[in-house]
Amino acid sequence: MRFRVLGAVVAVAAGVSLTSSGGAVAVGNEALTADLDTILADNALKGADVGLVVRDANSGEVIYTRQSGRRSQVASNMKLLTTATALDLLGPDFRWKTELVSSGTKSGAVLNGDLALRGGGDPTMSRLRYQQLADTLKASGVTTVNGALVIDDTKFDAQPYGTGWAWDDEPFSYSAETSALTLSPDAKFSAGTVVVRVKPGAAAGAPAVVTTEPANDHVQVVSTATTGNAGLFVEREHGTNRIIVSGSTSVETTRLSSVKDPTGLVTSVFQKALQASGITVTGGVKRQKAPAGATVLATDTSMTLRELNVPLLKDSNNMLAEVLVKTAGGSFTNGVNQLSTKWSGLGVDPNAVEVFDGSGMSRLGQFSPDDLTSVLIKAKTKPWFSAWQASLPVAGVDGTLVNRMKNTPAAGNVKAKTGSLSGVSGLAGYVKTAAGRDLVFSVVQNNVLLFNNPKNIEDRIAVRLASEGGSVSPQIQSVPQQRKAPAQDRAKVPAQERFDVECSWIGTC
Repeated sequence: MRFRVLGAVVAVAAGVSLTSSGGAVAVGNEALTADLDTILADNALKGADVGLVVRDANSGEVIYTRQSGRRSQVASNMKLLTTATALDLLGPDFRWKTELVSSGTKSGAVLNGDLALRGGGDPTMSRLRYQQLADTLKASGVTTVNGALVIDDTKFDAQPYGTGWAWDDEPFSYSAETSALTLSPDAKFSAGTVVVRVKPGAAAGAPAVVTTEPANDHVQVVSTATTGNAGLFVEREHGTNRIIVSGSTSVETTRLSSVKDPTGLVTSVFQKALQASGITVTGGVKRQKAPAGATVLATDTSMTLRELNVPLLKDSNNMLAEVLVKTAGGSFTNGVNQLSTKWSGLGVDPNAVEVFDGSGMSRLGQFSPDDLTSVLIKAKTKPWFSAWQASLPVAGVDGTLVNRMKNTPAAGNVKAKTGSLSGVSGLAGYVKTAAGRDLVFSVVQNNVLLFNNPKNIEDRIAVRLASEGGSVSPQIQSVPQQRKAPAQDRAKVPAQERFDVECSWIGTC
């Protein structure tokens, strides 16, 4: 199901009057209104579609609004809705389980019957934890499985990508497939990927040495990379597990590559784990649902949802967000439907928005700044709020805001979710003003040119809000930013490294 758009949400509180330009003037706060109007009049926004709303975080009073009821793409700002409603639906202490089960019988060191690896959707599983499952089975006395290794990923459906995702994002880690049996090769839980490690040879021009982590038989590396300084390119061929490595490097370099069929990767890794534990499986591998009522032989339990939200929101991890959707309902469609039962409790009308996934990567999603600030305000009434707010990136400190708004009044103060797609940029979150007032805000920019640096617009807004009520006049003209590659050079830069978007030129955060 997708939710049909029925009408815009308009939030205008008492004491606020609309101006002819679409802004709102709070009585006695004309200076803030004028400054926000000035920022939104920046020539960099010519031809863009921009919505902004600022509200009191406690009362919900609208302080400023400009086209804030208009729906548009909000990119990874959608993760605010996904995580908040998942906390309501699943509970902050929800955990995922990965199990070894069997309906066979044990006779000495032999398990007579199939051994099933049953996935529950845990996106944080690692090679080490799969090894620990095998070691637990070995510790129980089993050295031979007189049957097949059954791989059960039926907890989720077989649709790997969300509706409306871009096909050419497929090779990159931020657009990996979602599976009930998956693996994360790094500390940031980049589920559905492998690390590609490239080491230079002994001399200039010598072939580079390329390996993958974890070691597996699922992907095939084809390398023409050499030792040098021309730059390294790593990209998986569309629809295959051939990872092409080209160019050159003089230093050891690692890149992430998504894999096609994460369940196949897990199968290869777990087979190696069984071998390392000294366990022989005689009957090959089968993919099917584990038998009902099978005995649980070993279990791995994940961190809690409350804990998972930290890497999800701080690092804007798309794959963790999609796991929440499929955990809620088994598929993208059913998961969104299940999560939507909690939206009204967060101030969002399910019939006035369009949502297709959990990460915001879908180009079909339609949400408004008003809706985002409603989520931020209603979340404050929830028992899980403190932990959820602490999971948001902090300006100048961590996450996707680590390099933004440093040495400004917003640093360490603004806690907000970023969002980026080609042509889309947004920021939504909390800020305490210099006068001590708690505000929420959401700015969403569509049809923007990324080389006009839309992040600077967002940062100027956040810094101005943080400065409100202070003794020093705020600087609204510019905010220190990360480096920006010249527009004419963008085609020369690997897609996963272009510009200062959090994930990629074409990705989302």
